[in-house]
Amino acid sequence: MYRLLQIITVSLVLSLPAHAFEPFRVKDIRVEGLQRISPGTVFNFLPVQVGDEFTELDSENTIRALFKAGYFRDVRLEREGDVLVVVVEERPAIASIEIQGNEDIETEPLLDSLKDIGLAEGSVFDRSLLEKVELELERQYYSRGKYGVKIETTVTPLERNRVGILLDVSEGAVARIREINIVGNHVFDDETLLDQFEQQTPNWLSFYTKSDQYSKQELAADLETLRSWYQDRGYIKFNVDSTQVSITPDKKDIYITINITEGEQYRVREIRLSGDLVVPPEELYPNFRINAGDVFSRKRVTDTVTRISDRLGNEGYAFANVNTVPDVNEETREVDLTFFVDPGKRVYVRRINFAGNTKTRDEVLRQEMRQMEGGWFSAEKVERSRTRLQRLGFFEEVNVETPPVPASTDEVDVNYSVTERSSGSISVGLGFAQSSGIILNGSISQDNFLGTGRRLSASVNNSSITKLYSFSYTNPYYTVDGISRGFGAFYRETDADSANIADYSTDTFGGNINYGFPVSEFNFFNFNVEADSLKLDVSEFASREIQDFVDQHGDSFKSLGVTASLAHDTRNRRIFPSTGGVRRISVESKIPGSELEYYKINLRLQQYIPLTRLFVFQSKAEIGYGDGFGDFDSMPFFKNFFAGGVRSVRGWEDNSLGPRDSLNDPLGGNLRTVGNMEILFPPPFMTETNSVRLSTFFDVGNVFPGVEDFDSGDLRMSVGVAAIWLSPVGPLAISFAQPLNDESNDKVQEFQFSLGAGF
Repeated sequence: MYRLLQIITVSLVLSLPAHAFEPFRVKDIRVEGLQRISPGTVFNFLPVQVGDEFTELDSENTIRALFKAGYFRDVRLEREGDVLVVVVEERPAIASIEIQGNEDIETEPLLDSLKDIGLAEGSVFDRSLLEKVELELERQYYSRGKYGVKIETTVTPLERNRVGILLDVSEGAVARIREINIVGNHVFDDETLLDQFEQQTPNWLSFYTKSDQYSKQELAADLETLRSWYQDRGYIKFNVDSTQVSITPDKKDIYITINITEGEQYRVREIRLSGDLVVPPEELYPNFRINAGDVFSRKRVTDTVTRISDRLGNEGYAFANVNTVPDVNEETREVDLTFFVDPGKRVYVRRINFAGNTKTRDEVLRQEMRQMEGGWFSAEKVERSRTRLQRLGFFEEVNVETPPVPASTDEVDVNYSVTERSSGSISVGLGFAQSSGIILNGSISQDNFLGTGRRLSASVNNSSITKLYSFSYTNPYYTVDGISRGFGAFYRETDADSANIADYSTDTFGGNINYGFPVSEFNFFNFNVEADSLKLDVSEFASREIQDFVDQHGDSFKSLGVTASLAHDTRNRRIFPSTGGVRRISVESKIPGSELEYYKINLRLQQYIPLTRLFVFQSKAEIGYGDGFGDFDSMPFFKNFFAGGVRSVRGWEDNSLGPRDSLNDPLGGNLRTVGNMEILFPPPFMTETNSVRLSTFFDVGNVFPGVEDFDSGDLRMSVGVAAIWLSPVGPLAISFAQPLNDESNDKVQEFQFSLGAGF
């Protein structure tokens, strides 16, 4: 209505009779009625200037031009002698736009959408835009399934010809999908097809997944998924003919009908390579994921294109294009595929740049680079470098871009942007046991000391079980070839009786030096030499097994030992990996002639498999075996393997599983087997976080006197849930485990947690 009145007003003004202005020559122009707009702005829109002859036609053009500018609600022309007087009434300016009641959509995106249609703070207020505003907001909420949304607009006049706009949003509830019907499917049943959809009719998980909430965008994505699903199974001509979405009068329930044509299944008859084959065909064919005779699959064609592009990228062709040209024979239901290769120019890397590393020095990051400046661009090396940065553990996120160098056709820069996380910690551990009560320990460490990548650590444990004072230092970049070197020292008092193990204690001090050698990109060898002195204090109430050991070997031991380990590590990052794994074998042995003579072999297998974008399956198996040699028939009892607790089988107290001595105290054993399966996922509504993970787990394991004593029936099992949060004050880990086959003399500990502080 307001727009109609405005049009009528302009029309009336323009239709003034001819004698309203007799022609005259303009000697001056004066503008009246301005408040915020400068006269110069008005003059810019005037089609007449001083010295021009002003006619009736000029009058019409002047009024039309000023109204078209959009700044004025009224324009009037007057004449005072030879002076043209332009009298205007400005439209008010928008001083503020406030949106309230919006919960599902944040304010900033809404304001951005209003700006696109011309409504923003500081702009001229046009009342006719209010209807567009309401329609735009409704459109956004409709796209999210909120068809009951109501928008009320209030315009408040303010001083100095300004207005404030208040948009009150009543979002209403999301419309629920009550029924999805697919019409035209003959090869696959409805249930199979609907399983491909993210949007579903209500089920017992809908309260968590929200999959029954209708969204226009998600429906479009589901239809594209359905198209891909059919085309991955050879149905090239599959088509979604139409989609009908109906809503009940109360705008709460949605009914969807999808009409499809499946078509016929096609097979691949022939595959060809063409174009500029700068890489020999015999080197490209292994990258094919589809072959002649296979059922056509769009996904496998896309994978083939990606792998060929990556192969070319590894040879320096960063901007290679690979296009698939299909030749469909509808009579035989076969398709010929031609992969046309356009490699483009071979590209060099001009510079490698880093951003976001405010603590970590550039040279530390450059040590992890596999792509070199000045060399051919390699997509594989660029990605491997990104993975190595992630694996440092210093960064929450690592991203890479490869923009072309301006004014160059054969150069790119490689830009890594990182988000740093705290690499230091002051940790406090707190646990509960039925006999020893609260256990408190602490440590301080810095994995990125002064931004050099060097690791510095000191720990203190003053629990009733262990008093530990240790210090360690490692330089992972001791040589330019990636050899690391470290050293450490420690003093440890252990009261096994307080740990519910046995009636003895040990005092040990020593030091070590270690080296690490990168064997290949994923394989690492470490070598450690340690010297220590141990004093054993045995109570007169100790078990017979412990007394016999002391009688035979004494209670004071000085020894020199070596530990060698070989690891194959393909994890994509050290903290919360989502793919890859670790395979590590280590051998620890005392040097023959030492006052202690024994060896230990440990094998660890750990794998991470992404189930979806959010869910990761982790499996872990650990086997440890040891024995004595020389004067020792078996391992010293205080070096035995133990199991139970947060680091092995959750649900049992630390070190409580395995063989027991003659006093029924845990003695440990020569063989330890522990397995773990876990599904890790971010918490609901925090799916983008890199600092929190929840998990459900299954633990199994136990300790046995020797290999010949292993009995799978003695393995203890538990299930439970756990959470870990890398909080600003350090890691917080919580677990609740339910033992599945505990026995009467087992020491169960269902709830465990640890708390730390970061800096």
